[in-house]
Amino acid sequence: METMTQDLFPKAPDAHALERGEILAPRFDGNGLIAAIAAHAESGEVLMLGWMNAEALKLTLTTGKVHYFSRSRNELWLKGETSGQIQQVVEVRVDCDQDAVLVRCLPQGDGGACHVGFRSCFYRVVEDGKLVERP
Repeated sequence: METMTQDLFPKAPDAHALERGEILAPRFDGNGLIAAIAAHAESGEVLMLGWMNAEALKLTLTTGKVHYFSRSRNELWLKGETSGQIQQVVEVRVDCDQDAVLVRCLPQGDGGACHVGFRSCFYRVVEDGKLVERP
């Protein structure tokens, strides 16, 4: 996976370039993945956390639709391809050391993001050690 990453994104030459420079040089983990947070572009609500490999990030940037890499299925996927909940990219940000991305997006379809039917995947809160649904 390292070769594919090198083909799609450059490596930052130094810490200053990584943290303050103009070069998009995402730091994928040992499995070739980077954490990707999807947030609603208008409300700021966190919709989901997914993973991207280099190809998913490149497709997200070039198509304007969020792509992820499924760790369980070991495959690339376009969010909403079957559900209609396409995530239209408004802005992509990277964190200070480029090992996580934040995608501000507008969810299409019914506006949801969660495969079990909620608007956000973060629909449960911990109360007294138990999970309670709070959509």
